[in-house]
Amino acid sequence: MNGLAASVGELEKIIAGSARLRRHIDLMVCPPATLVRRFAEAAAGAVAIGGQDCHAEPSGAFTGDISAEMLADAGASAVIVGHSERRAYHHETDAVVRRKAEAAFRARLLALACVGESHDQRTAGRTLAVVGTRLEGSLPDGATAENLVIAYEPIWAIGSGMTPTPADIAAVHGFIRARLAARFGAAAEGMRILYGGSVKPANARELLAVADVDGALVGGASLKAEDFLAIAAACL
Repeated sequence: MNGLAASVGELEKIIAGSARLRRHIDLMVCPPATLVRRFAEAAAGAVAIGGQDCHAEPSGAFTGDISAEMLADAGASAVIVGHSERRAYHHETDAVVRRKAEAAFRARLLALACVGESHDQRTAGRTLAVVGTRLEGSLPDGATAENLVIAYEPIWAIGSGMTPTPADIAAVHGFIRARLAARFGAAAEGMRILYGGSVKPANARELLAVADVDGALVGGASLKAEDFLAIAAACL
């Protein structure tokens, strides 16, 4: 929940500073719904634009919600579903997240599905069990590398300044890859798995070098073009 009309200026800085990067990596910015159309028009395809959430239904008496179709109509090409803050503050279950991912597929949007564990779950040694349950319950059938991206976001690391070790991240991402392969077969090899959790310029290169980390889901550091571009450059 950040961003007003003036935030278009930060997007313009990202576009201007990423010309070389865009030849090698994919860049996406997911603003609040109020800015999706304005960002999409300003980006003109140079940077992909996504939504932060969607409702499972295409339309109806759901005041205050926004459908996947509405996001697509505004110019979005993707939507985040199951972000830890939605799960925590809006009590979204895996079943709800799955329906939202299905809505993204229906609207021909890329679904960025988030999974991760809390600090208590991690301390109890339940990280892989929790992530496995989230994957099983949140991902729809029919997922492909073209319509689904997974984001592993350890909840305890978001905004805390703490990050798992590269070995910890490799273990979870490898586990996710294996689970995807068991369920989706060969398609899993091309599915991108992003890491999200206190990613910043100072640690991006180390995190992005971890096996099975195909990119980053960037939170607070994305609010400043300079930081966002520094993280993107670490992908090269």
